[in-house]
Amino acid sequence: MNTATLNTATLNTVSLNTAGLNTALMDTAVLNTPSTFSRDDDIGLKEVLLTLWVHRWRVLLFILLSLGCTTAAMFIVTKKYEATVTLAPSEDSSKNASGAIGSLSNNLAALAGVPVASDPKKAEAIAVLQSEALTERYIRENDLLPILYASKWDAARAKWKVTDPEKIPTLWKANVYFKQYVRTVVTDTKTGLVTLGISWKDPKLAAKWANDLVRMTNDYERDRALAESERNIRYLSEQAAKTDQVGIKQTIYSLLESEFSKAMLAKGNEEFSFKIIDPATVPEKPTFPNRTLWLLVALFGSISIAIFAAFCAVAWRKS
Repeated sequence: MNTATLNTATLNTVSLNTAGLNTALMDTAVLNTPSTFSRDDDIGLKEVLLTLWVHRWRVLLFILLSLGCTTAAMFIVTKKYEATVTLAPSEDSSKNASGAIGSLSNNLAALAGVPVASDPKKAEAIAVLQSEALTERYIRENDLLPILYASKWDAARAKWKVTDPEKIPTLWKANVYFKQYVRTVVTDTKTGLVTLGISWKDPKLAAKWANDLVRMTNDYERDRALAESERNIRYLSEQAAKTDQVGIKQTIYSLLESEFSKAMLAKGNEEFSFKIIDPATVPEKPTFPNRTLWLLVALFGSISIAIFAAFCAVAWRKS
């Protein structure tokens, strides 16, 4: 009985040793064998393309639906037309002989690489062209509030549909809207030309507004120059009557002659601040929406979404 018990214990010990040896051999084999888990978990381009091919009809249907929805949206959204005016800032008519010397000095400085100060008259004219005062005046004189906010205007009753004072359009709100969404002013630094653009859903109104704003800017600057010359003439005339010194009178008369010349030139110059190089015409094709751009974005966007969905599907299967 003791001998059988000893044999049984010996056999159990041998079995345990054999199991331990097998476990050790298996661990050694696993350590010495290159891991396949990282390769299995990686997502290859081949798998993604295969997934796209398996579901090719669904992918094609998704792309066609995207293009169809984009095409429908292009017909639904409001079209906008842009009318542009190309302008050249007018030369300052009050420049005298020293102006030529100053121009020559500026040219020599530019050749030498020295920065030259910009023309203050040009900067002033561009500032007036897009000024709040001029814009609000044009909106008020032409009664553009019902046109700019047509969705809030009841034409039958000639009153606003909204009753909340904060939502009722005002000149200030219209000025901000005009600046952000309707008018653009771009200056070409190489040629010095100025381009005024008006973007609106009515092409005829877009062309009219662009030409009118340029005309109003020229009229405003001309009237201001005339008022300044008349004020200077009155002052110089008063000073000439008060003095008896010949030298001072000659100087005053010379200044008066200059002011009379500026006033006469201003009265006969309709393009006082800007010379119209290319007036605005009624555009025939809308600038918004850009059909080609929209369709390209819809095409590549749907393809990108399909590839991303295939990538996610492969990753989900491997997880």
